[in-house]
Amino acid sequence: MNKLSRYRGHRFPHEIISHAVWLYHRFCLSFRDIEDLLAERGVIVSYESIRQWCLKFGPRYAKQLRRRQGRLGDTWYMDELTIITVQGQRRYLWRAVDQDDDVIDILIQKHKDKQAAKRFFRKMLKEQGQSPRRMITDKRKSYGAARREIMPSVVHCQERRANNRAEASHQHTRQRERQMRRFKSSGQAQQFLAVHSQVHNLFRVGRHLLSACHYRAFRAQSFSMWQEVTTAC
Repeated sequence: MNKLSRYRGHRFPHEIISHAVWLYHRFCLSFRDIEDLLAERGVIVSYESIRQWCLKFGPRYAKQLRRRQGRLGDTWYMDELTIITVQGQRRYLWRAVDQDDDVIDILIQKHKDKQAAKRFFRKMLKEQGQSPRRMITDKRKSYGAARREIMPSVVHCQERRANNRAEASHQHTRQRERQMRRFKSSGQAQQFLAVHSQVHNLFRVGRHLLSACHYRAFRAQSFSMWQEVTTAC
């Protein structure tokens, strides 16, 4: 099967489609903003088409990126955030990042109890293939109860402010939530943030830690990976 067969039936080539998806998930832009940016380059496409591209191809790109990134760090920082209210019901965003601030996984759930923690742990273990050396959370009891059943050998730290790294990682989510005028449903939030986190991991190079030449080299690697992934889909 032709590796570009998934793009068949679309009026625009895969380079434009993948670029529009990249703009949406890499920067805090609306579909109408991207429509204007493409129009300035002579590409006339509606914001609704861009939205459909993101819905169709975004999850596929994220899946390929997740496969290629491999296993992340061995220290997991976790936190749960009240993110959206759908028909008067709260939803919680469970997020875990590693010691390098790469997003390990996210999961939107109705609760933040022991069962919710166990569900999140199992999802991460399935994706990562093995348990971490250490996990760092706040003092919520559900973390400890779930760890004793799912990952009993893992060192668990619940010191005050120890999981600030995970709490800080929610800032990007809050920013996008405001820009999108809140998520319309937990399903929409789960799908968007799953893609957004993978794009964030790929292009978060850490410029302040690198010399200019090294930063450009790592950035070029990120763009090369993006090109490979979007072409393969």
